[in-house]
Amino acid sequence: MQPILRAALALAVASATVAPVAHASTYAQTRYPIVLAHGMSGFDKIGPVDYWYRIPGNLRQNGATVYVTQVSSFNSSELRGEQLLAQVEEIVAISGKPKVNLIGHSHGNHSSRYVAGVRPDLVASVTSVGGPTFGSPVADLVQGVSDVGGPVLTTLLASAVNGLGKLIALLSSNPTLPQDSFAGMKSLTTAGAADFNRRFPGGVPTTQCGQGAAEHRGVRYYSWSGVGQIYNPLNPVDYALALTGAAFRGAPNDGLVGQCSSHLGTVIRSDYRLNHLHQVNQLFGLVGLGADPVGLFRVHANRLKQAGL
Repeated sequence: MQPILRAALALAVASATVAPVAHASTYAQTRYPIVLAHGMSGFDKIGPVDYWYRIPGNLRQNGATVYVTQVSSFNSSELRGEQLLAQVEEIVAISGKPKVNLIGHSHGNHSSRYVAGVRPDLVASVTSVGGPTFGSPVADLVQGVSDVGGPVLTTLLASAVNGLGKLIALLSSNPTLPQDSFAGMKSLTTAGAADFNRRFPGGVPTTQCGQGAAEHRGVRYYSWSGVGQIYNPLNPVDYALALTGAAFRGAPNDGLVGQCSSHLGTVIRSDYRLNHLHQVNQLFGLVGLGADPVGLFRVHANRLKQAGL
């Protein structure tokens, strides 16, 4: 049984899972620990449900040391970044390793880049998986509805989503995590992302569909993502993502993030047959035929290993 760390941190109650000593191979055995950072509405674990379905276990079986973190499900990029930073500092102290490899899904892109921006000495690499580097038209649409509806509608929407965030935090045993869906939404608009990119430029392409610098201030940057929404008719999430994907007006997207917007640093691929949640093997591995999101993480860990990270 793997031991579980529950440490009280400055801004949040963190959850990190320590890898077991024994493993089947060394294929994914990176020099520095892998730290997984979830996206908006995310969590570490709720009962039998893991956000990173079967991914940490597979990485550990192949020699990686993996920590699964939790920050506010809904909040600004900066506050979520501060929460993640506190956990990274804790992980560095516990692991005895001076740096970590951050892998952020969705809004975890911004959290990871924040940590690398303020404490590059603690970060060996940042990898964005389906991350909205340049924001999302879905957030722009929600912002537009909020602006038209006025403060009353904004308050109602924010209260409902904040309630969801509080429920997620409670069910994942982290009830003290603050929730602010309005701040989170603003962070992911096109304008909000542009402001964040100006302050944290590491790995950001000069054009949306280009590649960014492979290294910035000693930190390596990578990204991968997918396009398309409905790949498994048994997965209810696919249909929801098909609806949100309409906000992109035909441009390639994964249901929540545009293909070009997902680019950061060295772009491994941005056209995998994976929608936004399939990228983390959700729900319960119900992904498209031939897709292997777990394998993508394993191969990337080997990529980091080969790079000396």
